[in-house]
Amino acid sequence: MESDNNNVFIHEKAIVETDNIGKGTRVWAFAHILKDATVGENCNICDHTFIEGNVVIGDNVTLKCGVYLWSGLTIEDNVFIGPNATFTNDIKPRSKVYPADFIKTNICCGASIGANATIICGNTIGKWAMVGSGSVVTKNVPDYALVYGNPATIHSYVCECSKKLEFVDSQAKCSCGKNYRLESDIVTRIK
Repeated sequence: MESDNNNVFIHEKAIVETDNIGKGTRVWAFAHILKDATVGENCNICDHTFIEGNVVIGDNVTLKCGVYLWSGLTIEDNVFIGPNATFTNDIKPRSKVYPADFIKTNICCGASIGANATIICGNTIGKWAMVGSGSVVTKNVPDYALVYGNPATIHSYVCECSKKLEFVDSQAKCSCGKNYRLESDIVTRIK
Protein backbone atom coordinates (compact mmCIF):
# COMPACT_ATOMS: atom_id res chain seq x y z
CA MET A 1 0.00 0.00 0.00
CA GLU A 2 1.40 3.41 -0.99
CA SER A 3 0.99 6.07 1.65
CA ASP A 4 -0.07 9.57 0.63
CA ASN A 5 2.98 10.80 2.55
CA ASN A 6 5.79 11.47 0.02
CA ASN A 7 5.87 8.06 -1.70
CA VAL A 8 6.24 6.19 1.58
CA PHE A 9 5.35 2.51 1.20
CA ILE A 10 3.87 0.80 4.25
CA HIS A 11 2.94 -2.85 3.84
CA GLU A 12 -0.63 -3.60 4.91
CA LYS A 13 0.71 -6.00 7.57
CA ALA A 14 3.08 -3.44 9.15
CA ILE A 15 2.16 -1.38 12.22
CA VAL A 16 3.41 2.20 12.00
CA GLU A 17 2.42 4.44 14.93
CA THR A 18 4.62 7.41 14.03
CA ASP A 19 4.12 10.14 11.45
CA ASN A 20 7.87 10.74 11.31
CA ILE A 21 8.65 8.66 8.20
CA GLY A 22 10.75 10.28 5.47
CA LYS A 23 9.82 10.31 1.79
CA GLY A 24 10.65 7.25 -0.25
CA THR A 25 10.96 4.95 2.79
CA ARG A 26 9.63 1.40 2.52
CA VAL A 27 8.26 -0.47 5.55
CA TRP A 28 7.64 -4.16 4.98
CA ALA A 29 5.37 -6.79 6.55
CA PHE A 30 5.32 -7.39 10.31
CA ALA A 31 7.48 -4.36 11.03
CA HIS A 32 6.34 -2.34 14.05
CA ILE A 33 7.39 1.29 14.50
CA LEU A 34 6.29 2.99 17.72
CA LYS A 35 5.11 6.55 18.24
CA ASP A 36 7.93 9.11 18.61
CA ALA A 37 10.36 7.08 16.49
CA THR A 38 11.90 8.97 13.57
CA VAL A 39 12.79 7.28 10.29
CA GLY A 40 14.57 9.25 7.56
CA GLU A 41 14.16 9.31 3.79
CA ASN A 42 14.73 6.38 1.41
CA CYS A 43 15.10 3.80 4.17
CA ASN A 44 14.30 0.11 3.78
CA ILE A 45 12.73 -1.35 6.93
CA CYS A 46 12.51 -5.10 6.29
CA ASP A 47 10.13 -7.75 7.65
CA HIS A 48 9.95 -8.50 11.38
CA THR A 49 11.71 -5.35 12.56
CA PHE A 50 10.81 -3.34 15.66
CA ILE A 51 11.64 0.31 16.27
CA GLU A 52 10.96 1.70 19.74
CA GLY A 53 9.94 5.30 20.46
CA ASN A 54 12.74 7.86 20.62
CA VAL A 55 14.91 5.91 18.17
CA VAL A 56 16.28 8.21 15.47
CA ILE A 57 17.15 6.78 12.05
CA GLY A 58 18.80 8.88 9.33
CA ASP A 59 18.41 8.72 5.55
CA ASN A 60 19.24 5.76 3.27
CA VAL A 61 19.36 3.25 6.13
CA THR A 62 18.75 -0.46 5.57
CA LEU A 63 17.43 -2.59 8.44
CA LYS A 64 17.34 -6.25 7.43
CA CYS A 65 14.89 -8.77 8.86
CA GLY A 66 14.74 -9.42 12.60
CA VAL A 67 16.38 -6.19 13.80
CA TYR A 68 15.01 -4.59 16.98
CA LEU A 69 16.01 -1.03 17.83
CA TRP A 70 15.56 0.19 21.41
CA SER A 71 15.24 3.67 22.94
CA GLY A 72 18.57 5.46 23.20
CA LEU A 73 19.76 4.43 19.74
CA THR A 74 20.68 6.92 17.02
CA ILE A 75 21.49 5.68 13.53
CA GLU A 76 23.00 8.18 11.11
CA ASP A 77 22.71 8.25 7.28
CA ASN A 78 23.72 5.40 4.94
CA VAL A 79 23.95 2.72 7.64
CA PHE A 80 23.43 -0.98 6.91
CA ILE A 81 22.26 -3.29 9.71
CA GLY A 82 22.28 -7.00 8.87
CA PRO A 83 19.67 -9.58 9.81
CA ASN A 84 19.16 -10.27 13.49
CA ALA A 85 21.77 -7.77 14.65
CA THR A 86 21.12 -7.12 18.34
CA PHE A 87 21.25 -3.87 20.32
CA THR A 88 20.99 -3.29 24.06
CA ASN A 89 20.09 -0.15 26.03
CA ASP A 90 20.48 -1.20 29.67
CA ILE A 91 23.67 -2.64 31.21
CA LYS A 92 21.89 -4.11 34.25
CA PRO A 93 18.36 -5.00 33.12
CA ARG A 94 15.74 -6.31 35.53
CA SER A 95 12.14 -7.14 34.80
CA LYS A 96 9.84 -4.18 35.51
CA VAL A 97 12.77 -1.99 36.66
CA TYR A 98 13.30 0.92 34.27
CA PRO A 99 16.22 3.37 34.27
CA ALA A 100 15.49 7.10 34.24
CA ASP A 101 17.30 7.29 30.90
CA PHE A 102 18.39 4.51 28.60
CA ILE A 103 22.07 4.34 27.69
CA LYS A 104 22.84 6.05 24.38
CA THR A 105 24.37 4.23 21.44
CA ASN A 106 25.34 5.88 18.16
CA ILE A 107 25.87 4.26 14.77
CA CYS A 108 27.69 6.79 12.60
CA CYS A 109 27.30 7.60 8.91
CA GLY A 110 28.06 4.77 6.49
CA ALA A 111 28.71 2.08 9.11
CA SER A 112 27.78 -1.55 8.40
CA ILE A 113 26.85 -4.12 11.03
CA GLY A 114 26.87 -7.78 10.03
CA ALA A 115 24.23 -10.41 10.72
CA ASN A 116 23.85 -11.55 14.33
CA ALA A 117 26.32 -8.98 15.68
CA THR A 118 25.59 -7.72 19.20
CA ILE A 119 26.18 -4.06 20.03
CA ILE A 120 26.46 -3.40 23.78
CA CYS A 121 24.92 -0.03 24.68
CA GLY A 122 26.97 3.05 25.39
CA ASN A 123 29.26 2.52 22.43
CA THR A 124 29.72 4.36 19.15
CA ILE A 125 30.29 2.61 15.84
CA GLY A 126 32.41 5.09 13.85
CA LYS A 127 31.71 6.36 10.37
CA TRP A 128 32.22 3.83 7.57
CA ALA A 129 33.27 1.17 10.11
CA MET A 130 32.32 -2.48 9.55
CA VAL A 131 31.31 -4.95 12.26
CA GLY A 132 31.67 -8.60 11.23
CA SER A 133 28.80 -11.05 11.50
CA GLY A 134 28.40 -12.63 14.93
CA SER A 135 30.70 -10.13 16.63
CA VAL A 136 30.13 -8.72 20.11
CA VAL A 137 30.97 -5.01 20.30
CA THR A 138 31.94 -4.05 23.85
CA LYS A 139 33.75 -0.76 23.17
CA ASN A 140 33.78 2.10 20.67
CA VAL A 141 34.69 1.23 17.09
CA PRO A 142 36.84 3.87 15.33
CA ASP A 143 36.01 5.36 11.94
CA TYR A 144 36.85 3.02 9.01
CA ALA A 145 37.77 0.11 11.32
CA LEU A 146 36.91 -3.48 10.44
CA VAL A 147 36.16 -5.29 13.69
CA TYR A 148 35.09 -8.83 14.41
CA GLY A 149 35.21 -11.49 17.10
CA ASN A 150 34.03 -11.81 20.69
CA PRO A 151 34.88 -9.30 21.92
CA ALA A 152 35.23 -7.46 18.63
CA THR A 153 38.72 -6.15 17.91
CA ILE A 154 40.22 -4.18 15.03
CA HIS A 155 41.61 -6.42 12.28
CA SER A 156 42.12 -3.78 9.58
CA TYR A 157 40.63 -0.63 8.12
CA VAL A 158 38.30 -0.27 5.14
CA CYS A 159 37.51 2.36 2.52
CA GLU A 160 34.07 3.91 2.17
CA CYS A 161 33.67 1.51 -0.79
CA SER A 162 34.42 -1.33 1.75
CA LYS A 163 37.73 -2.51 0.25
CA LYS A 164 40.55 -3.22 2.70
CA LEU A 165 43.02 -0.35 3.04
CA GLU A 166 46.73 -1.10 2.80
CA PHE A 167 48.78 1.57 4.58
CA VAL A 168 52.33 2.39 3.51
CA ASP A 169 54.07 5.13 5.50
CA SER A 170 50.73 5.98 7.12
CA GLN A 171 49.06 6.57 3.73
CA ALA A 172 46.58 4.44 1.77
CA LYS A 173 45.02 4.91 -1.65
CA CYS A 174 42.05 2.71 -2.49
CA SER A 175 41.54 1.47 -6.04
CA CYS A 176 38.30 3.53 -6.05
CA GLY A 177 40.45 6.68 -5.83
CA LYS A 178 39.92 7.71 -2.19
CA ASN A 179 42.97 8.53 -0.07
CA TYR A 180 43.46 7.98 3.68
CA ARG A 181 45.91 8.77 6.46
CA LEU A 182 46.56 6.67 9.58
CA GLU A 183 47.91 8.56 12.61
CA SER A 184 47.89 7.26 16.18
CA ASP A 185 45.44 4.48 15.21
CA ILE A 186 42.98 7.02 13.75
CA VAL A 187 42.08 6.88 10.07
CA THR A 188 40.98 10.01 8.25
CA ARG A 189 40.03 10.48 4.64
CA ILE A 190 42.22 12.95 2.75
CA LYS A 191 40.10 15.26 0.63
